[in-house]
Amino acid sequence: MTNPYADPDFMASDDARPLRILSEYIEPRARLLNLNVHNGLIFWGSARLKTPEGPDVSSQVDYYGQARDLAARMMRWTMDSHAESQQYYVCTGGGPGIMEAANRGAADVNPARSMGLNIELPHEQGTNAWVHESLNFDFHYFFMRKFWFMNIAKALIIFPGGFGTMDELFEMLTLIQTGKQPRIPVVLYGKSFWERLIDFSVFADHGLISQGDLDLFYQAEDVDDAYGFLTEALGDCPVETKRRRVGS
Repeated sequence: MTNPYADPDFMASDDARPLRILSEYIEPRARLLNLNVHNGLIFWGSARLKTPEGPDVSSQVDYYGQARDLAARMMRWTMDSHAESQQYYVCTGGGPGIMEAANRGAADVNPARSMGLNIELPHEQGTNAWVHESLNFDFHYFFMRKFWFMNIAKALIIFPGGFGTMDELFEMLTLIQTGKQPRIPVVLYGKSFWERLIDFSVFADHGLISQGDLDLFYQAEDVDDAYGFLTEALGDCPVETKRRRVGS
């Protein structure tokens, strides 16, 4: 008789779903603790925004190049400003597009701090080539992936994206708004894109959020603007005071 944990049919069954969910909590937690990863700069954005020379470009703005530049600058900043044990990691969803650009920018400076939390999808590529092997995580469940994003997040940098990016953005703003997540800098990159997409003031005008909730995020126009905001905001709160135990 086969032990249940060694039975692939059982482990893939509905009855074993709690075990699969738990594995996506326990394995990342153990690995992050072992690697001493606590501080993440989370980059989100569309998988469809490629290099200017690549396919599927839906904008004349080189968001790929700007994400790569910003990630590289943030990596240089943390390496120059923090002891090794306190340095930030650049963390993305691990896929193509903006995710690849940010991982590539981080790897341009320090490949060992380029991290990806990939998700299994039917029609999307796997992990991009600039995620460090030891920092490559794969998830089946979106909610467990988002848990780990926010568990290590010390800042969010959100580039233009589709439904997935919007889902991540609004869930994280909700967590911060309700106090489930400590307040961290949130940058919406590409001010003209965000202003055209969402008039956030409408929420406050209708009393659906408080006026102060509009201060939960910052709209940045370019790399210099985002870099200046992030380094100032993160510099106001030392890394040590923002740490919490991985997985809590």
